[in-house]
Amino acid sequence: MNDRYLDFTHSPFGKTLASMLGLPTPPRLNRADAAWAAQGLAGAHVLVGGDSAAQLSQPLLAALTASGTQLRIVPEHAGLPPLKAAAATLKLALAGNPGPASGEAPNRAIVFDASGLSSPAQMRELYDFLQPLVRGLVSNGRIVLLSRAPDAADSVGAKTMATALRGFMRALAKEVGKNGSTCNLLEIAAGADSAIESPLHFFLSPHSAYVSGQSLRITAARGQPVALAGSLAGRSALVTGAARGIGAAIAEVLAREGAQIIGVDHPSQEGALGETMARIGGRGLALDVTAADAAQRIAAEAGGLDVVVHNAGVTRDKMLRNMSAQHWDMVLNINLAAILDINEGLLKRGLNEGARVVCISSIGGIGGNAGQTNYASTKAGVIGYVDAMAPAFAKRGGAINAVAPGFIETQMTAAMPMGPREIGRRINSLSQGGLPQDIAEAVAFFSSPAAAGVNGQTLRVCGQNWFGA
Repeated sequence: MNDRYLDFTHSPFGKTLASMLGLPTPPRLNRADAAWAAQGLAGAHVLVGGDSAAQLSQPLLAALTASGTQLRIVPEHAGLPPLKAAAATLKLALAGNPGPASGEAPNRAIVFDASGLSSPAQMRELYDFLQPLVRGLVSNGRIVLLSRAPDAADSVGAKTMATALRGFMRALAKEVGKNGSTCNLLEIAAGADSAIESPLHFFLSPHSAYVSGQSLRITAARGQPVALAGSLAGRSALVTGAARGIGAAIAEVLAREGAQIIGVDHPSQEGALGETMARIGGRGLALDVTAADAAQRIAAEAGGLDVVVHNAGVTRDKMLRNMSAQHWDMVLNINLAAILDINEGLLKRGLNEGARVVCISSIGGIGGNAGQTNYASTKAGVIGYVDAMAPAFAKRGGAINAVAPGFIETQMTAAMPMGPREIGRRINSLSQGGLPQDIAEAVAFFSSPAAAGVNGQTLRVCGQNWFGA
C-alpha cells in the first residue's frame, strides 16, 4: 500500500504546506535496486575516524577499500595515528576531508572505530570527531560505529564504554533519521577482526535502508571470509509462507542474488504460490508446516538445502481473557512449534554442511502488544531459539539468526483502520513504514556465507521503531 502522506509531503504543494504548518516530512529512502555488486560502494566517499587507542584500523581500512570506497580522514583528530599506521601497512592513500565550500562530492558515510575506548573521558574523542560532522550528513547517509563486543573487553572501563556506545548509537540514530540517514553499531568479538567486511558493507549500503539504531555482534567464523557479491549463486533456499507479502519478497530477493528457490505455503495458497514461483524461476511445495511429516517432505523435495527461511506465520488477536484455546494453539503451532520441528528433522537429514537458517521474529515479540499474548510468545520464543541453537549450527559451519520486522506495508497492515495504521507508520526514526523488500534484504544478508561471523543474532528491521526500544 502506498504511503499517501509521504507522497503528498514530497509534492510541490504538499512540501510547501508541510513547511508552513510545521508538519513532519518523511524522507524518501534510497533502497537497493540490484543484486550485491563486487564493489557495491564504488566511488562513495567515506569519512573514517577513530579513538586514540583504536584496535580495528587495519581491518576497517581493508574492508572499506575492498568495497570500493574513497577514503577520507579528518586531519589532527585523536584517532589519526592508528589510521595512518594502518594505511601505511596496507599501502593506502588517505585524502583529507574537504570543506563544504570545496565543491567536491560529499561524504556518503562516516565510520568511527571506537574499539579502544576505555574511560568516560576518552568518550570525548567520539564527541570531538562526530559533533562537527553530523549537521552536514547527506540525505540517506550512513554512520557506522565499531567497538569491541562488551564480553571481549579487557577491562571494566572498556566494557563500560562498549555498552555506553549502544546508548550513544541509538540516540544518534534518532537524530539523523529525519533525513533518511541511519546509525548502527558493529560489536567485534575476539578473533573476529577479519569478519567485518560484509557486515560493514551491508550497514553502509542501500540494502539496509530501513535498519537503524541496531547493534550486531560479529564473531570469529570458520574458513576464509567471502564477499557478498555472488555468494548465494546456485545455493538452494527454502522459504516458507512464500506465496505473498514478505515471504514472496524474500523469495524474490534471494532469487535476485542467484539462489535456487523452493517456496512453501499452505495448500490453500497453492495458486498464489505457483504464480510467485513462476515469476522467479522457483518451484513450489504446497505444505502445511505443522504437518507431522513436514520436514521429511521438505527433505524429499529439496535434497540438500543451503538456506532455510522460516517466514510462515499467522495472527489471531484477542485479549487473553477472550482468547480461545484453538486460536492459542494455532499461533503457537504455526509460528514456533513448526520451526522447531522442521529444523530438528532437517538437521538429521536435509541441511547441507554450512547451511544458514533465518527465522522471522517481530518487534511484537520484543515489546508485546495487548491482545497478542499468543503471537508475542512465539516471536519472543524465536529470539531465544536462535540464540540457543547458534552453537549447534556453528559446529556444522553454518548459522541461525532472526529478523524482527517493525511496521511493514503489507496486505495485513493495509487492512488496519487508518488511525492505527498512520500511528504505526510514524513511530520510528524514519517516520514511515518499511517495505517487504527491507525484510528480504536483511534475510538475504543473513542467508549469505559472507555473514559467517553473524550467528545467534536478532536484527530489528523497523526504522528504529519506538515500540520495544
